[in-house]
Amino acid sequence: MNIIIYTVVILTIFYFLLRLITNISSKKISKGLRFLIILGLILGSKKISLTGVAILVIFSMPIISGKLIAYLESDYELIKPSKVESADAVVVLSGMVSTIKTKDGLDYEWGGGVDRFFTGIDLFNLNKAPTLIFTGGKLPWSIGVTEGEFLKKEAIKLGIPKKDILITENVENTDQEAKAIRKLLLLDNPKIILVTSAFHMPRAQLVFEAAGISVVPFPVDFRIGAQKITFMNFIPSAGSFTSTSFFVREMIGRTYYNLKY
Repeated sequence: MNIIIYTVVILTIFYFLLRLITNISSKKISKGLRFLIILGLILGSKKISLTGVAILVIFSMPIISGKLIAYLESDYELIKPSKVESADAVVVLSGMVSTIKTKDGLDYEWGGGVDRFFTGIDLFNLNKAPTLIFTGGKLPWSIGVTEGEFLKKEAIKLGIPKKDILITENVENTDQEAKAIRKLLLLDNPKIILVTSAFHMPRAQLVFEAAGISVVPFPVDFRIGAQKITFMNFIPSAGSFTSTSFFVREMIGRTYYNLKY
C-alpha cells in the first residue's frame, strides 16, 4: 500500500511539473528549460540540469507522447454501432462542450469529444436501448446550463423523442456520473452501453461497475490514428509535451480509482 501511495504522489508531482512547464508558447517552454538548467547550476548539480533537458526533449517528442496516448487506448478498438448488443440505456458521458461568452450572452461550442454525442444518437436510432441518458456535467467554475441540458436540446433537434431522454443531476467527475446514473436506473441489474472517449473508458467502466451497473463499453474519440513514422515524429513540440501531461493526469485518475474500488 505504501508503494502505491508513493506512486500516486510521484505521478501527481510529475503532472503538476509538466503543467508548470508545458505551454503552447515555445518561449515559455524555453523559460521552463532555463529554469531547470539554472536550478541545477545553483545547486551545483549537472545531473539536475541534464535531467531537465532530457525530460523536456524526450517527452516532447511525438513518437513518445503518441505511444503514451496509445497505451491509454490500448484496451479497446473502434467498433460499429450495429455490432453492439442491446441494453437498458445508452449513457453518454460529459466532456465535449465548451461555454463561450459572446456579446449576446452565453453560447456553446463542440469540443474534441463530440463523437460521444453523435455515437449516442446512432445507438439510440439503431434501437440498441429504449433510453438515452446524458450526464449533467458541470464543474464548480462552469457557468451556463449543464452539458446534459445542452445535449438534450441538440438530440431533440435531431429527432430523438423528448420522453426518451434523461439527464442526471449535476455531476463533476466520473464517479459522480456513475452514482447519478444508478439513481436513474430503477432496475435490479441495469445494463448500459457506455459511450466515452477510448482513453477514458478503463476508468469509467471501473467506476460504473463498482456502482452496480453492467457495462457494454463503446469507446470513441480515439486520439491516435494509423500513420507512418517519419522524421517529424522525433522533433520535440509543445503539443506533444501537453499530450504527455495529459497521459500523466489520466494515469493518476486510474490509480486513484483502482485504490478506491
